[in-house]
Amino acid sequence: PSSLEVTARTEDDIVMGVRHKNYKLEGIQFHPESFLTPDGLKILKNFICL
Repeated sequence: PSSLEVTARTEDDIVMGVRHKNYKLEGIQFHPESFLTPDGLKILKNFICL
């Protein structure tokens, strides 16, 4: 939709993140297994601090 802007894509051009243009609203592709990696908690904290 025109109210969203893409904020992240993969190298294959797949949309992984969006932001609403008028509201403080972010969306990301969520992979729960990524939080079990050594940097998983850091990734989660960085997103929460947006």
